[in-house]
Amino acid sequence: MVLVIGTGGAGLRAAIELAEAGVDVLAVGKRPKEDAHTALAAGGINAALATMDPEDSWQQHAADTLKESYLLADPRTVEIVTQGAARGIGDLERYGMAFAREEDGRISQRFFGAHKFRRTAFAGDYTGLEIQRTLIRRAEQLNVPVLDGVYITRLLVHDGAVFGAYGFDLTNGKRYLIQADAVILAAGGHTRIWRRTSSRRDENTGDSFRLAVEAGARLRDPELVQFHPSGIIEPENAAGTLVSEAARGEGGILRNALGERFMNRYDPARMELSTRDRVALASYTEIKEGRGTPKGGVWLDVSHLPRQTIMTRLPRVYQTLLDLQMLDITREPIEIAPTAHYSMGGVWVRPEDHSTDVRGLYAIGEASSGLHGANRLGGNSLIELLVFGRITGRAAAAYSQSLTAQPRSASAIAEARAEIDDLLVADGPENVRALQRAIRNTMTEHAGVVRDEQGLRAGLEELAAIEKRMEDVGVHPDIAGFQDLAHAFDLKSAALSARATLEAALERRETRGCHNRSDYPHQDPAQQVNLVWSPTTGITRESIPAIPDEISSLMTEVSTDGKLAE
Repeated sequence: MVLVIGTGGAGLRAAIELAEAGVDVLAVGKRPKEDAHTALAAGGINAALATMDPEDSWQQHAADTLKESYLLADPRTVEIVTQGAARGIGDLERYGMAFAREEDGRISQRFFGAHKFRRTAFAGDYTGLEIQRTLIRRAEQLNVPVLDGVYITRLLVHDGAVFGAYGFDLTNGKRYLIQADAVILAAGGHTRIWRRTSSRRDENTGDSFRLAVEAGARLRDPELVQFHPSGIIEPENAAGTLVSEAARGEGGILRNALGERFMNRYDPARMELSTRDRVALASYTEIKEGRGTPKGGVWLDVSHLPRQTIMTRLPRVYQTLLDLQMLDITREPIEIAPTAHYSMGGVWVRPEDHSTDVRGLYAIGEASSGLHGANRLGGNSLIELLVFGRITGRAAAAYSQSLTAQPRSASAIAEARAEIDDLLVADGPENVRALQRAIRNTMTEHAGVVRDEQGLRAGLEELAAIEKRMEDVGVHPDIAGFQDLAHAFDLKSAALSARATLEAALERRETRGCHNRSDYPHQDPAQQVNLVWSPTTGITRESIPAIPDEISSLMTEVSTDGKLAE
């Protein structure tokens, strides 16, 4: 049996592959599968189908991806994804997904930022939701068992090989001991450790990173985090919720508190149509230098656009702001600030099958690393889920079928059980939620859009103090369920992810892509390496394989005119 942890697009695609291969599989998620993070992806999914631009090819898709990664993506990983992309789209079609199509039946494709050709397929402005629904439907057809509302606290390992996982039910606290030949980790990234994030409240807290590291795996480039330029500021429980970049694409204007259209200073040629990292940096700078709004943001204004344009081209933005703030964007500007959006680093994996340092343990999706480097192309994350969901599902099936016996460890199970027992009797004065907030404040202050040595060292000092306070937490499940216990584990994950991020950000003494060091403002060719982190070995540098000639020859400047990276 193979266990899949995470029931978003990556986890479900792997589970489907396992079921189609005739291998027993169980998928477990802490959120309802219908509400996985994948459902939030609006923009589209990339594949060089050449339905709109016949000259497109997987090699050009690979070239665009590697160039935009600032040469930190793994070329083999990029090749595998771009070569397998068309098949990934084909799988979704086979499962019955309804893509937007041209009048003659071709799958419609549109431009996204830094893609040379139109290669982003989509379904309205809810592509991720449609993919998630399609995968759920296919998993149900195959009778894949899916456990919602189960929190995995620890991977079970004996002698360097995984043999299952331990966890509990979020509603009634019932324990789960799941014995498995192989485990596929698909539980997302770590962007929730910042104060403003496009993730929801209790997702992407770094669960994948902690589970993998405590099992004996390593992290690669945890400091490379993509900040989206436009997250809303209030209400607090929705801070970071995205305002689609289509708002700028349709003619939205950015202004600071003084009323200045400030993109003049940062990219006078492209203004609001500049790239995501450039706009995020511009907004951050305006706020940091005292020209931000009283609540610490900038204004995004679409109120000058015709009402019809807003209602037809930006319906989700209109509805979101009405629901969350009672704000009518046809009349009022939107207060926004940069928001943590995507973990481009993640668990260290081998490119060919996404296996880790632990035998039988695999990581896919935002939990893994290798494809995006220092800047992710819009639309690449969704195709990555499908390509590596299929490949890793197949690899885990083969590994499972190759085992004649599997040693297990009573002491590993006892440790997992004791970890929960100890927290349930913890009655210290420290509040778990307050400590989570403290980590978010530290990361926002010292490891946000712009970083420097002094700030990162201050962040590490603050984190050490928080880790000390974590020894005195109180955990109090109540009549509503065991959420407080889950928050205690989320806190552990956040602390580990924050330490990895701060230490790697300190080590990367250069500015490259999403990683802005004000004390090292230039790109350093000597730092064109991946930084690999573990709590036992610290940070090691890993060289990146050469890019094949057939791809490097296509790595030319790509115009961003009229294109946006959603």
